[in-house]
Amino acid sequence: MAVNVIDRVREQRPLIHHITNAVVMNFTANGLLAFGGSPIMANAKQEVEEVTRLSQGLLLNIGTLHENQVEAMIFAGRAANEIGIPVVLDPVGAPATRYRSDVCQRILQEVKLTVIKGNAGELAHLVDQDVDTKGVDSTGEADAEAIVRLVAEKYQTGAVCTGEKDVGCIDKDVFVNETGHPLLAQITGSGCLLGSLLTASLTVEGNPKEKVLATLSHYGRAAEQAADHPDVKGPGTFIPRFVDALAMGAEK
Repeated sequence: MAVNVIDRVREQRPLIHHITNAVVMNFTANGLLAFGGSPIMANAKQEVEEVTRLSQGLLLNIGTLHENQVEAMIFAGRAANEIGIPVVLDPVGAPATRYRSDVCQRILQEVKLTVIKGNAGELAHLVDQDVDTKGVDSTGEADAEAIVRLVAEKYQTGAVCTGEKDVGCIDKDVFVNETGHPLLAQITGSGCLLGSLLTASLTVEGNPKEKVLATLSHYGRAAEQAADHPDVKGPGTFIPRFVDALAMGAEK
């Protein structure tokens, strides 16, 4: 399953339009290239519709919001819906401020999403559940299965809750991925990059659940392989090995 999905991405090299946060752009672009996709990052509202229409998938990430970017996300999302390409929302830090929360609601109202990916605190906030957060990180206990079900039902979309175990819900089917490594939590942008890879996988043919699960599994295994490398002493040495591992063949 994983091999087929990753191979399809690498054969087709889908162009993924990112409207994402400034902190993670370089890491996301390099990670997607290693995975097999092709990144483009256009934020100006004057061109996002045109760029989206050239692309095979769209990622909306609210990590470093400003008003022009919000408008760009809406324009791009509508264009993506018109041409029928997948749209992934990463509601980074949605519970942290009223502004972020309001922006999420606007996107959810005006753009049809394929998948919403976030941590437990972010997803819980979208369905009026309480989970402790610190900045953009989830710190409290949460029933991830219940949360993804609620998100998927309320917004009629797929949902992925990342954490020590990743839990997803696609077409009312809940599934779990247990691959991964704690070092992912010690590098900036690991979740943001995952959103990019999920968008790329959703562009290829196949069952949506299988595409999401294959991507989660490959991502987690790449982290495990990188962490096991003898050169890796901590998060700084982990990052380049992780990008290398993303480029390696997927495991069944």
